[in-house]
Amino acid sequence: MNTKTDVQENSFDVVKFLIALSVLVVSLVGFYYYADASKLFRVLGVLAGVGISGVIVASTVKGKNAISFVREAQVEVRKIVWPTRQETLQTTLFVMIVVIVFAILLWVLDLGLSSSIQALIGRGV
Repeated sequence: MNTKTDVQENSFDVVKFLIALSVLVVSLVGFYYYADASKLFRVLGVLAGVGISGVIVASTVKGKNAISFVREAQVEVRKIVWPTRQETLQTTLFVMIVVIVFAILLWVLDLGLSSSIQALIGRGV
């Protein structure tokens, strides 16, 4: 592994990040500087700045790694076996029933504990 090449590549990546950041800043400053111009053109200018910055960042090592990660994630998402509508409805119904049962149990527990505390401190029921 050649560390000199890695250092040069990383320093060039820093320059690319700075260029991308400066393009973003210029596009945002231009948006507000040309306040008299049509909002459509100003927004298109900002979108162009974001696109150019994205292309510049994508050419860096970290950008390529991020793009590779997103592609691998898309492949993994295609492998997922999604539940059927019936399975989803059954699971949702079961969860709702369990939530209602636990809410009632907690309500009864709270009622009993508050009654016990009131009886203990003399403000009884």
